[in-house]
Amino acid sequence: MAIDESRTFAPINIAILTVSDTRTAADDTSGDILAARVKDAGHHLAARTIVKDDAALLATQFNNWIDDSQIDAIVSTGGTGLTGRDVTPEALSRIDGGRDIPGFGELFRWLSFKTIGTSTVQSRACAIVARGTYIFALPGSNGAVRDGWDGILAEQLDNRNRPCNFVELMPRLKEK
Repeated sequence: MAIDESRTFAPINIAILTVSDTRTAADDTSGDILAARVKDAGHHLAARTIVKDDAALLATQFNNWIDDSQIDAIVSTGGTGLTGRDVTPEALSRIDGGRDIPGFGELFRWLSFKTIGTSTVQSRACAIVARGTYIFALPGSNGAVRDGWDGILAEQLDNRNRPCNFVELMPRLKEK
């Protein structure tokens, strides 16, 4: 990462969604890791919740946050595996106007390979931009959250990152 120190850091508003049938606020360690990293980076934690592995419920939560002008980006953790209950990518496919960011999942799996080897092929980590809001879907493990935030999102959600970053595109995301 090349930080342009002549630019002033611009915090954004980030919501965190944990996708799980079993986790609670008391034991949501991956959500805790994300919340700490969001705040430590200087961003605002705009919202945080846990939603069951149900594509309709997830799509509703995503849409509610997309329509909230106080949320710039959503980072979810969980529901990106291969089992029948893992439906986060399917929920994202229900978002009207969502456009894939294929490089996110590709880069995530490349970074994850360095940590967990070929097991990374079981990840369906993905990202979209919808109606001006970024949504990044990470696996639910603590290691995956660290890989995704530390290896991708910390840089791309920092407007000082050069040569480019997601933040500087935000004013243009709703262009037609």
